[in-house]
Amino acid sequence: MRHRQASGGPQEGVVLIEVLIAILIFSVGVLAIVGLQATMIKSTADAKYRADASYIAQARIGEMWADPANAINKVEANTDISALLPAGRRTVAQVAAGQYQVTVTWQQPGPDATTRNFTTTAFITGG
Repeated sequence: MRHRQASGGPQEGVVLIEVLIAILIFSVGVLAIVGLQATMIKSTADAKYRADASYIAQARIGEMWADPANAINKVEANTDISALLPAGRRTVAQVAAGQYQVTVTWQQPGPDATTRNFTTTAFITGG
């Protein structure tokens, strides 16, 4: 006579359900990390463009401080700097006697394609 082994009863299949739940939790975690990495890459690119815009504006102000007698000759409107920033433009305006404002604009690449800008003001006297 053969005897059948008793089945697990209500406990049968619990391990399989636990494994499926563990895989689901792991998958959600991996997707969250991928989303975080995509956001990080976008933020890093945005920070790089802002740093580049700051450098471009400060370089123009440096040129004006180096030759304050000819600072007025550095005034410009919408100069193309797209070689330095995507769709980049630089504007230098004299807002008051000896006060100059440098604005650098660029277009953020990607699907949102928003326009960003960096503005700084300097007082340049002498010459």
